[in-house]
Amino acid sequence: MSSLITTELVVLDQDLGAEKSGVIRALAALVVASGRATDTEALYSDAWDRESKTDTGIPGGLAIPHCRSAAVLEPTLAMARPRPAVDFGAADGPADLVFFIAAPDGADQEHLVLLSTLARSLIKPEFVAALRAAPDAEAIVALVEGALAGVPGASAAAGASAPAAAAAPKPLLVAVTACPTGIAHTYMAADSLVAAAERAGAELHVETQGSSGAQPLDPALIARAVAVVFAVDVDVRDKARFAGKPVIQAPVKRGIDEPDAMIAEALAAATDPSARRVAGDGGSGAAAAGASAAPGSGEHIGVKLKRYLLTGVSYMIPFVAGGGLLIALGFLLAGYQINANATDIVLHNSLWNLPDGGLGTYLGAVSFVIGAASMGFLVPALAGYIAYAIADRPGIAVGFTAGAVALVMNAGFLGGLVGGLLAGFIAWAIGRLRVPRVIRGLMPVVIIPLFGSIFASGLMLLVLGGPIALLMTGLNDWLSSLTGASAVLLGIILGAMMAVDLGGPINKVAYAFAVAGLAAGTVDNQVPWQIMAAVMAAGMVPPLALALATVIDRRLFSAAERENGKAAWFLGAAFISEGAIPFAAADPLRVIPAGIVGSALTGAIVMGTGVTSQAPHGGIFVFFAIGNIGMFLVAIAAGMVVSAGLVVLLKRYVRRRPVLGAETGAADAVPASVTAVAPVAGSVAAPAAVPAGASAAPQRVPVGAKH
Repeated sequence: MSSLITTELVVLDQDLGAEKSGVIRALAALVVASGRATDTEALYSDAWDRESKTDTGIPGGLAIPHCRSAAVLEPTLAMARPRPAVDFGAADGPADLVFFIAAPDGADQEHLVLLSTLARSLIKPEFVAALRAAPDAEAIVALVEGALAGVPGASAAAGASAPAAAAAPKPLLVAVTACPTGIAHTYMAADSLVAAAERAGAELHVETQGSSGAQPLDPALIARAVAVVFAVDVDVRDKARFAGKPVIQAPVKRGIDEPDAMIAEALAAATDPSARRVAGDGGSGAAAAGASAAPGSGEHIGVKLKRYLLTGVSYMIPFVAGGGLLIALGFLLAGYQINANATDIVLHNSLWNLPDGGLGTYLGAVSFVIGAASMGFLVPALAGYIAYAIADRPGIAVGFTAGAVALVMNAGFLGGLVGGLLAGFIAWAIGRLRVPRVIRGLMPVVIIPLFGSIFASGLMLLVLGGPIALLMTGLNDWLSSLTGASAVLLGIILGAMMAVDLGGPINKVAYAFAVAGLAAGTVDNQVPWQIMAAVMAAGMVPPLALALATVIDRRLFSAAERENGKAAWFLGAAFISEGAIPFAAADPLRVIPAGIVGSALTGAIVMGTGVTSQAPHGGIFVFFAIGNIGMFLVAIAAGMVVSAGLVVLLKRYVRRRPVLGAETGAADAVPASVTAVAPVAGSVAAPAAVPAGASAAPQRVPVGAKH
């Protein structure tokens, strides 16, 4: 097995720029230059994607950016001791020790164990002090290899555990740590929490659900534990094991940054009868981790509401997608009039007793009936899974019932939103009640569904349903009345929203608005279908425009961007707006405005010409569900050409000023393999190969300004 780190992978006491993006790019370039990875841009992109999810800075002046990447050939460590230190998001200030962990997608277990061991070593003050005092790269390599030496059993413990006290029993805690990559933060959080528990006089056993394997906690330990700590960025595997236990949950980084606070909260929760508990059949039916009153969750109420609503929308979309396409197929086979008698045809005819229109009419009726049945689940599914996001499984039945009542009241998708939130919070509140142990097992399967449905659906029927139905009627009437300039304005707004953040919250709001209203569309009221067409067409524009721009002027884009451009043709055609993200990340101040203009134009054309879509996704591949396909293509082409032209013009004529001093020694301060990607202060993701004058910070100057 080759060494994880060599002297050529170490950069000491050099200026790598003021931004962490530059440091990560420089270290990625070292890995590629050493022959351990194939593509700087691909490696940097994967590392930056991980960094964008959670800052990798940790207290003590350390940072551990890391990723899995198909560009990596073998597990590798690259290390920098930058001067000056660079901010990686740690609460106590910038990092002067940066370890970049690059792992292949299919890294073997032995290497992953070593990588996680290194991450755990960085918790030890003496090891960190030795790294800061090391005089040269050889000393750094020796220190790292020494930390990794003799650790074949390091992975045996699924998580570190504090030594049991011999003299007096200590309160027993159990924990799970997990991060998306499962290489660094998972294990550092485990060790930090164990050390904090020892300081607090408690015993802690941790299950690390990471890349180097996970050994589940002994059920006997879980049974004895007085509380549970979840320091996770992903779902806990087999959470039902901890059902009924008081729980503290926070992102994995808090387990590194604030382990003492988390342990103190867990010990306090152990004696608090109203503490949040893990949901499950064996527990009290309390809401799952992440409910609104979660102590230490660190989430603002607005963030929680967005998560609840987007959970409902994400589970609802398959019903809409399948149902919408089937209805469109029914219209294609049997004509728009099939909606009037499809049910009668299906009930009174068969393949051996065809209706007057023949096989096409019969199959169209069958398709329409199935699609309409699927669309009928739209509001109940929306409400049910909003409630699930709040109260876990006990909330599902309560939410579905409230959604069904919203349908009865003609409250539509707004009724589903309100009913889902109401059902979720009521189910969560009932689950928090302290009940006798004899009926605790009945809480999630009987008590919560029964009384939650009574309260939530009763409120919908008696109080809220009528006003919401009036509001929905007004909204539908307003949408139906949109013509001319008002329809075009709505198209501009929706189109711009689709391009602002390319799959982010604003994009999702516009998309959710279109999808939620899709079921209200009819042959007589096609405005909801027009809104769906505007949103889908506008969302296709940014990736298609960037793909076209790479063809118009290849010199303005790096080799990696030109490769991304090839993939963007397909992604854009399939309505995957995220295909433009690599370009926007590298040059947001020029790419995003150009995309907004083109998408707004497309939305305006679609709404102005009455293009419709009965499918919520699929792009050009659901052509049979799109009305006026010709204008649909014209609208996309117009937005694509405008956006591509603006991108090219902005890249040619609006240049970014390089950082002061970038040409006066900063490049000389790093190895030759790094100079081609010298970090740029202020840039989010500066490309590795860029045209003259277009690779610095986003301070724009006119053409001809002195650089």
